[in-house]
Amino acid sequence: MENSLNDPEILKIAEKTLNNYKLCNNCLGRIFAKKETGINNKIRGELIRNNLKNVNEIKIDDCWLCSGIFNEINHFVKIISDLLKDYEYDTFLIGSKVDDDILEKEKILFEFTGDEFLESIKTELNREIGKKLEKKQKKEVDFKNPTIMVIIDTSFDEINLQILPLFIYGRYKKFKRGISQTIWFCKICKGKGCKKCNYTGKLYKESVEELISKKFLEETKGDSESFHGSGREDIDVRMLGNGRPFILELKNPKIRNINLLKIKQEINDKRNGIIEINDLRFSDRNEITRIKNSRFNKTYRIKFKGKKSINKEKLKKAAQSLRGKKIGQFTPCRVAHRRANMIREKHIYECSVESINKATATLIINAESGTYIKELITGDKGRTKPSISELIGIPCEVKELDVIEVKGE
Repeated sequence: MENSLNDPEILKIAEKTLNNYKLCNNCLGRIFAKKETGINNKIRGELIRNNLKNVNEIKIDDCWLCSGIFNEINHFVKIISDLLKDYEYDTFLIGSKVDDDILEKEKILFEFTGDEFLESIKTELNREIGKKLEKKQKKEVDFKNPTIMVIIDTSFDEINLQILPLFIYGRYKKFKRGISQTIWFCKICKGKGCKKCNYTGKLYKESVEELISKKFLEETKGDSESFHGSGREDIDVRMLGNGRPFILELKNPKIRNINLLKIKQEINDKRNGIIEINDLRFSDRNEITRIKNSRFNKTYRIKFKGKKSINKEKLKKAAQSLRGKKIGQFTPCRVAHRRANMIREKHIYECSVESINKATATLIINAESGTYIKELITGDKGRTKPSISELIGIPCEVKELDVIEVKGE
């Protein structure tokens, strides 16, 4: 880099080192890895050794430090290539685990020589394996965000793959009540299966997550998944309109080049009348954060029933009074066991009467994200103020609730 490898100071350190340790050219060159660019450590070591007098060549297998590990490069490349042939990927990165005895010797050597110009044996191994794999597999090394991270244990020829998940963005509609968004595992057996859950391990038979992910796991040969929704609706609520945004995270996929249009059609045909997915595209982990943190306003259709017949004019007046207003909602009784008790202020943007038939009525409400719509109708024993029940002076209960639009995406 700054000085050539025949610098007297460099040769002095090299001669002193070789008088004490039998090193192959790779290990000798690695001591001075930051000297002279454009060459590898093996050539660097050869040049240094040639500049010294009366210094014998040391074969890699006889090296005090590496014990012949650099003769194994082609072997490592082969076993990695054999494993990767089942995976689709564009980029990769190599990591390695080296025998503790070699690492301890390296520490001793670098304490002896100084560490001003050195490079670790793991860095050289990773680079040399990576260079050969690039040529053999016709793939590229990516240091920032590789599709596959390969960790090879050089002592036991064991390989661990860290595979970048595949992220699929979409929107789902749910036409059937009684289906949760995600899997709810049995609280008793924690998903293992017991008498309480009829040995399914789940509280509910179906979920949107399972109905969507099964086909994707088949197509990608992934081993598991995570479902990330932009909020969630209650199990008894339908998700209609333009659908709710979600991202499906497919873990350890072997196949990445999948036909989203074909998968969408197959899922929609098979789950017809239950769920529907649309707007599928490939995504990334950053978008999970975006949709989780987004606060999309939603429009709801709420069918409810009063204890007695509802006065049409009174209900219209109540709906009009809520438009553009903020309501205060103390944590509802039904979720108090899992959410902090606090008052939340939520904005009601629009509220209109769709129909009234004696004691039954239907409202269309557009509200801020996070509004407890059921409680806006019932009042939740005074925990939501104002409420429709309070405004019309009749206790009401929600019979049906649908999300008919998720705004702002």
